[in-house]
Amino acid sequence: MEIKRDVYLQNLVNRMQNGMVKVVTGVRRCGKSYLLFHLFKDYLLQHDVDESHIIALELDIRENRKYRDPDVILAYIKSRITDQGLYYVFLDEVQLLADFEEVLNSLLHLQHVDVYVTGSNSRFLSRDVITEFRGRGDEVRIHPLTFKEYMQVYDGDMYHGWADYVRYGGMPFTLSMPTQEQKVRYLENLFTETYLKDIVDRYHVEKAQELDDLVNVLASSVGSLANPRKLEATFKSVSNSSISQNTIRQYIEYLKDAFLINEVHRYDVKGRKYIGSPLKYYFEDAGLRNARLGFRQVEENHLMENIIFNELVSRGYQVDVGVVPVRESREGTSQRNQLEIDFVANMGSKRYYLQSAYRMAGDAKEAQEKASFLHVDDSFRKILIVKDVMRVSHDEKGITTLGLYDFLLHEDSLDA
Repeated sequence: MEIKRDVYLQNLVNRMQNGMVKVVTGVRRCGKSYLLFHLFKDYLLQHDVDESHIIALELDIRENRKYRDPDVILAYIKSRITDQGLYYVFLDEVQLLADFEEVLNSLLHLQHVDVYVTGSNSRFLSRDVITEFRGRGDEVRIHPLTFKEYMQVYDGDMYHGWADYVRYGGMPFTLSMPTQEQKVRYLENLFTETYLKDIVDRYHVEKAQELDDLVNVLASSVGSLANPRKLEATFKSVSNSSISQNTIRQYIEYLKDAFLINEVHRYDVKGRKYIGSPLKYYFEDAGLRNARLGFRQVEENHLMENIIFNELVSRGYQVDVGVVPVRESREGTSQRNQLEIDFVANMGSKRYYLQSAYRMAGDAKEAQEKASFLHVDDSFRKILIVKDVMRVSHDEKGITTLGLYDFLLHEDSLDA
């Protein structure tokens, strides 16, 4: 089973021979090694790169253990360079290499060498990893499978595919598992035994139970406004915990650094400025989110919103939550109110306003979903994404209604 990841492959191709270390980052088990050691290697071979010019080492396997010594690996790589041609160096699980920052910087000083690395623990995957290479690292961030990538190999139609995707998410290995029990156990163990264990070990977390509880609270409130103060109150009322706002804030940073959750800021569309706390949090993968709650809260409307967010991020957009201040007259009194736009997606000069609507049950619901759009007076496209299967439509106010499947399966859907 080969899953094409053409966007990420092209990102690597675009960075070839740029004089920097290409650092493939992303949540563990999302396909970083597969991208580099299979898809990118195959690309090089198909474009007339001799296999002897690809120096690939998987540092997590026992027979390569000796190469975790920085002097040994540098000597080995240099011994493989026997002519003036270009050599490609792939290092997997590079965090296992002692002084790996120094090794990578040494490789950058070799002529005719192009360096690519991956890593799979929270230290290596922290968001500031590029600074480890003194400004000479170039990050390629990859994500779990999008719905379109998932459907490449899914054995069934898009409706059954969506039902499985919204429950089990896009971690690639789940597609090879024939039973629900295997998928559930894999995702639950992955979160507990890999992700959280990494965080606890790296940061010497003393209140591991509170970290575990925090993940569950965030998983239960995907897409809801939250801040450390509100979360502290939740811990006190529900579990009688004395965990402080500062500790909660630090734990959230750990989860972000491990690429498990994404923090989304609110943006005042009219005032053109960012608003502080509270923020919203979305999970990197719906299946991982569901696993944290024992698959007991698979609320499709909230998960659809999370999946739309992930899709926008995977397409390269910077995504915020839109806030539209309005004045409304109630019983003869003018009141200030705020309407919300689920997502404001920006890329260069492009901007899209998007609302997620699971069901469009009548005119009143449609009017409610479109209300915030009507108070935005710029010319950027305003799009309502609905679960229903339907054709793209445009109303007299210039608002586009787009079916969820069309949005997810067609990369140019926002311009339809």
